[in-house]
Amino acid sequence: MPVLALALSMPLSTGAEKEPVDYVNPYIGNISHLLVPTFATIQLPHSMMRIYPARQDYTTERMSGLPVIVTNHRERSAFSISPWQTTPLQPVAQLTWDQEKLTPYSWDVELDDNTMRAQLAVEHQSAIYELTFYDTKEPVYLTINSANGEMWEEDGKIMGYQSLDRRTKVYLAIELAEKPSKAGVLEDGKIGNSTHAEGRNACIAVEYPAGTSKVELRYGVSFISTEQALKNLQREQPEAFDREGVAKAGREEWNETLSNIMVKGGTEDQKTVLYTSYYRTFERPVCLSEDGRYYSAFDGNVHDDNGHHFYTDDWIWDTYRAAHPLRALIDPQKEEDIIESYLRMAEQMGTEWMPTFPEITGDTRRMNSNHGVAMVADALYKGLDVDAERAYLYCRKGIEEKTLAPWSGKPASEIDEFYKTHGYIPALREGEEETDPVVTGFEKRQPIAVTLGTAYDQWCLSRIASYLGKKDDAEKYLDKSYNYRTVWNPETKFFHPKDKEGNFIEPFDYRFGGGIGAREAYDENNGWTYRWDVQHNFADLCELMGGREELIKNLDQTFAEPMGRGKREFYEQLPDQTGNIGQFTMANEPSLHIPYIYNYAGAPWKTQKRIRQCLDTWFRNDLMGVPGDEDGGGLTSFVVFSSLGFYPVTPGFPVYNIGSPLFNDISVKVPGGKTFRVIANDCSDENKYIQSATLNGKPWDKPWISHDDIVNGGTLVLQMGRHPNKSWGASADAVPPSAE
Repeated sequence: MPVLALALSMPLSTGAEKEPVDYVNPYIGNISHLLVPTFATIQLPHSMMRIYPARQDYTTERMSGLPVIVTNHRERSAFSISPWQTTPLQPVAQLTWDQEKLTPYSWDVELDDNTMRAQLAVEHQSAIYELTFYDTKEPVYLTINSANGEMWEEDGKIMGYQSLDRRTKVYLAIELAEKPSKAGVLEDGKIGNSTHAEGRNACIAVEYPAGTSKVELRYGVSFISTEQALKNLQREQPEAFDREGVAKAGREEWNETLSNIMVKGGTEDQKTVLYTSYYRTFERPVCLSEDGRYYSAFDGNVHDDNGHHFYTDDWIWDTYRAAHPLRALIDPQKEEDIIESYLRMAEQMGTEWMPTFPEITGDTRRMNSNHGVAMVADALYKGLDVDAERAYLYCRKGIEEKTLAPWSGKPASEIDEFYKTHGYIPALREGEEETDPVVTGFEKRQPIAVTLGTAYDQWCLSRIASYLGKKDDAEKYLDKSYNYRTVWNPETKFFHPKDKEGNFIEPFDYRFGGGIGAREAYDENNGWTYRWDVQHNFADLCELMGGREELIKNLDQTFAEPMGRGKREFYEQLPDQTGNIGQFTMANEPSLHIPYIYNYAGAPWKTQKRIRQCLDTWFRNDLMGVPGDEDGGGLTSFVVFSSLGFYPVTPGFPVYNIGSPLFNDISVKVPGGKTFRVIANDCSDENKYIQSATLNGKPWDKPWISHDDIVNGGTLVLQMGRHPNKSWGASADAVPPSAE
């Protein structure tokens, strides 16, 4: 197996001082705690060209050939290129690997028991491989395989496509630096005379004679055509084969991108976790625009992008909470194009329903709720240029016309009519059969998660309506945003599943009730997590709990409550609820805001304590340094914000809660050439508590700041200390805003 120390090494810049990209360690989290790990991804920011080694995770002994393009985040790749020096040939080689060095823009690895070496660099829609063969006594072969499609050799180029589904294809065009001695379809382990292959494992093979020590190839990809793939390659790599030049340009682009955030102080590991987390937020969504056109799986057609790049592959349930707000802050123009892409998808699908999980192959409608509305509301109130009328229409239709049943894109059905009448999704009692055909057998109704998530979505909808001056709609949806009250149990002070008659289902265990993943009541997380899932109205939640002291007591208990079973039994039922601190789970997105809720109850010092505890415990510079499914920025955007000292608890409000920054001096570049600084005097691992603060030179006694405070440029100065100042930010009029 590869040596761990090698995997954790990072390339340094040629100068004495590291640049931001030198702090990126793509191996962090490559071994998962339980579910899906991170993957060591080579990709320029938001680029169509994404690559990671074709192995299950870091511990896998072999790779399936050399990767060509990832076509769905962490789930699907297309094509493979396999080097050989033995026969018979196969479509895909199973290669051992060693001496790997991987950066965001390049890859260098030895293969096949150290007999050959592969070096890769990437552009946005193309890449280049340089293959070195240490044994020159034998001929060299390459097999280029499409798992399901066509491959052909034409005028010295290798072209083809792979079908991803019934109407979406990814296309490939390969150029070789040197003409091979032989090329043709792979047949019975040998190179045949035909130059065209079709079907499963359609494969072209090429041969170079003995004495060959190096083979260079470069390729373009497209979702439009092979001709466009070739154009993409020749546009991005117009000169001679130059892997080092491509890598240098990629390095420069990553440095420019990551330098929007600059920090001083902290430890080397803390900087590594910060910049690696920031790099992860650029994995998705990906830009599909190619020379002003893009393929859309939402209608199966090619469209002009009209100057707005088209983005897809975005799991909004995971990313609306922090990844979209991070982009809205630092790169609002890109966020505007992403939202416009969502609106086009809604139109292209024909339903005018806002998508929720848009991927390369279309909207998969995974998870629950319709949180694209949060993305829109947040952008509008932060001053982004969004077509509010279209967005409001498509968000409203998505909530009103599509079923609320999880993992379904079907029209509204039985449970939706019930929600509209009663304000909650009814739960089934044990043994009660499902009556609504839109509900899936495994995902269930998720009644509390859907009720709470939809209440938040309806609040976001009321915000958009208010922005547009639609007073009646704003009031209607604001009223519906209180629907979480319908499932509040005042005796237990938890959100509790109810049957269709309006009775709480008893007995019920807030830790283990609800079956696998708690889906018969919640979703992936138990009742302790969803107790806090009222992102828009913590003021009201505080009242429901009986006031500030009760809310703080219940928050404290969340971090202290035992798992209640052994780890094997706990995770067997709740595999997504890893990264535990008591019943709090750092590994799943519905928990991200929970440490900040203390700010709403007059105890900001406890938020400061919890944020440091979460970051220090669960996000580390090692192979298991991510506690759960990362989801392309879902978790790591929390790390970025929290490391900087502020976090967007409620997308839809243009405000950020203050936590406890990790660094002494933080600069965040915002549009217009402005910079927002956070200076944390005497900040250290021990000095994590805010003693006092000033904002632009004036005393600041609130545990939150506005979006304008940041984008207008300015300086937040925090005096940090070893012991908490329990009065700072604690007054009743200092709390962050909630729905009214």
